[in-house]
Amino acid sequence: MISVTHGRLGQLALHRVRAGDGPPALVLHGLGENATSVLTQLLVNGWPGGDVWALDFLGHGASARPKGGGYTCEHLMADTDAALAHIGAATVFGRGLGAYVALLIAGARPDLVHGAVLCDGPGLNGGGPSPSTPVVVAITPDPSRPAEAPDPFALVELGRDVRPADYAANFCRQATWLSDIDIPITVAAVARPDWLVAVLDTPGVQAATIDDAMKLYGSTSE
Repeated sequence: MISVTHGRLGQLALHRVRAGDGPPALVLHGLGENATSVLTQLLVNGWPGGDVWALDFLGHGASARPKGGGYTCEHLMADTDAALAHIGAATVFGRGLGAYVALLIAGARPDLVHGAVLCDGPGLNGGGPSPSTPVVVAITPDPSRPAEAPDPFALVELGRDVRPADYAANFCRQATWLSDIDIPITVAAVARPDWLVAVLDTPGVQAATIDDAMKLYGSTSE
């Protein structure tokens, strides 16, 4: 495990789960999961490229838990940017919540994201396309809670994160306009929340299986 600094929010746990030669891949887990998600295992066994890395988001796994919460998907995008600063250019595979974050980082850092693959998993829908009634979250500390358990604030706040379709589409367009590859976004998810429908409607985005995406982005000739 490598410890990566995310500004004042603390340390992130970045795991190299497989070593190899060729293009690297970075796995982003779903809500409440960690770097050992089922998607990580798929990449370990099937990625035709080189290193496979998996990141624990803030509030998950071995990464820091900011006091009092304040989690947003934009914070997790910054987590991913910190990981890519260590890894270099990579294909990003996201599961559930990680799929949305993979889209954001693909639009924000098209120079470092060699394809983003959006997969089903916990937290894919988020809190819907528009804000709901505000709720103040109060969580009672539980000393018996395992240290590796996800932060309850993260589960609540990221599970309600608002995801407008036009906001997602803007990041998608940035990826398709600025990426140096022909198909920078692949949707492998079966579920279709509003934000993902908007992504699929964007030219330069394909729907394909995870296996097909691994073949496309894992080739050194791409």
